[in-house]
Amino acid sequence: MQLNAPRWGLLLAACAALAACGGGDDDAPAAPPPSAGGAAGSGGASAPSPPRADLRADVNRDGVVSLDGPGDDDGEATWDAQRGAIFLANLDDDLGACPIVDAAARPLSDDDLARCNDAADEIVNGPDDELDLAPLRVAPWPDAGDDAEGVISVSAGEKVRVFKRTTSGFQLVRAAEDKLSAAELRAGIELGLEGRDIVRDAAQWDGTVDVTLTVTAGGASATDSVRLRVAPLLFFHHLMPAEQIFATKVAASGSKAFRADLAAATEGTAITALDELEVDDQWTQDFFETAFMSAPGVGGPRVMQVFVRSANVYEPKSASFPLREAGRVVFERFRGKDRAGVVQYERGHDEDSDTLNSFGNLEVVPPTPGHPLGRILRGSVPSFAPDPSFATMIASQRMQPPILVDTSWLEVAHVDETLSFVRAKTPLGWALAVNDARLAKSILEGLKQGGHGDAAMFEGKKWYTDDGDQVPAVATVAQVLDDTAVMSASAKAAVEVDAQLEILKKETGVTDDAIIRVPFLHHEVYAGASAAYQPGMVNGIYLADGVFAAPDPHGPIVDGVDPFKAATEAAFAARGVEVRWVEDWDLYHRNLGEVHCGSNTRRRVSVADARWWEMAK
Repeated sequence: MQLNAPRWGLLLAACAALAACGGGDDDAPAAPPPSAGGAAGSGGASAPSPPRADLRADVNRDGVVSLDGPGDDDGEATWDAQRGAIFLANLDDDLGACPIVDAAARPLSDDDLARCNDAADEIVNGPDDELDLAPLRVAPWPDAGDDAEGVISVSAGEKVRVFKRTTSGFQLVRAAEDKLSAAELRAGIELGLEGRDIVRDAAQWDGTVDVTLTVTAGGASATDSVRLRVAPLLFFHHLMPAEQIFATKVAASGSKAFRADLAAATEGTAITALDELEVDDQWTQDFFETAFMSAPGVGGPRVMQVFVRSANVYEPKSASFPLREAGRVVFERFRGKDRAGVVQYERGHDEDSDTLNSFGNLEVVPPTPGHPLGRILRGSVPSFAPDPSFATMIASQRMQPPILVDTSWLEVAHVDETLSFVRAKTPLGWALAVNDARLAKSILEGLKQGGHGDAAMFEGKKWYTDDGDQVPAVATVAQVLDDTAVMSASAKAAVEVDAQLEILKKETGVTDDAIIRVPFLHHEVYAGASAAYQPGMVNGIYLADGVFAAPDPHGPIVDGVDPFKAATEAAFAARGVEVRWVEDWDLYHRNLGEVHCGSNTRRRVSVADARWWEMAK
């Protein structure tokens, strides 16, 4: 607390020396009793007590605001990993009231769709919404005189609102208009702070807010301030247990088989069913990503799930619908109670870079020393970059600093084409699965040397031609080894993956003994860029500890065994992980994608992960 009051002792001494001060005039009104005006002065006079301003927040992060002791008072005006209050960006829709169409039953524009959430209005939307407010309290000042009043002011006022509890519920407090009355100051006041947004650009707003209580009385004033920080937007890493899995239900060939195998792969995990999305976009990994925000709560952290729409601008000239249409599921299907929707994009970003904005190009490296919530991993291309405003938003969260690897050599340019992660008993607690084209070639050479050069790969499968026709994909081991284009593209891919791996070793500390080598070849497509020739088995999805779903490689069958399946199963088994195979050739592989590209997950947030503030910098 900070007091700005007259020198009360000198004033009382002066009053004692003057007959007119304190009852020298027989006709003067009697002095008020101490209970109404404060401590009694000399000669029977009383003087008001100095103004008292005592604002409290959940500084010690136990979920409640205490007026007893220093727990929620000491250090309240600062914020660090040990102390400081936290608030959520209230971007969910607890009452399910956000519309998806306008009054004429037309779809809301992309921007209008994103604008609706519980923080978009000036009311508290029911008891569930009340839980999304950060608690604040004004300590009672029982001796407040009738002229006492208080004012609540906030820095970064456009980012938050303050409400006070009344007999009829929470009421908005406007700093310039809504004064706290003397009666409220005497009784004490319960407040709630609502976050209106996440940090989008730390250069514009770093996520902290100072709330100040100013109390005036008797011509004097006192102030007290608390500092709060908004919860960062945190993306899930692969080791967090999957609770929900999504895939798009489309009519295209192979969709039914893919969804059936993916559902079967979840057997024995925490996932109870495959959540099928009915949108006209089979690339389920790409148009949304899952994340979370958390803040201290009673009995443990309060977690808000967050669904993030991709920054894919498909129609840059459209005033209302510039974004990839399938991403509307973030707001139309997922947003709800304790589920927020977020989108960040710039209409004018380079259209050539748009593939980098798909979320197959955003993964999270599991925890590393100094980064207990992991680090975002994205592919980059020297000649262009993903949406700069989205990249700024990621960096501004300050918790999962990005790692960039070069994906310019890949046709799709997504980081999930060559890298993945699973839990394993290694010094880091995880293993890195990496595409190894050299190993794939070695397996084929071993088969040929063993007399199996005529064994056929890709039996019954077909490729698309540039004209959209279908041609048989079948090829023998010998034919593949003799295909100079495939061998050349695979050799180049091996060098490029080496470069990716060196960056990850440097940035994370992962070592060779924590790397799972996944064998598949590459070939050139379109303008000479690279793509997986065999189904890219690293492009799978980690469903649970010990379970990885990967695309069926359709390798040659020798003595009843597919050597590519066998090599991959053995490599993962050495890390305690079972591979479950998913058919994806028709729907994904021949369209330059795999299992991870066609699926998505929502993962569970542990109490330890939710307590991000203990890891904050």
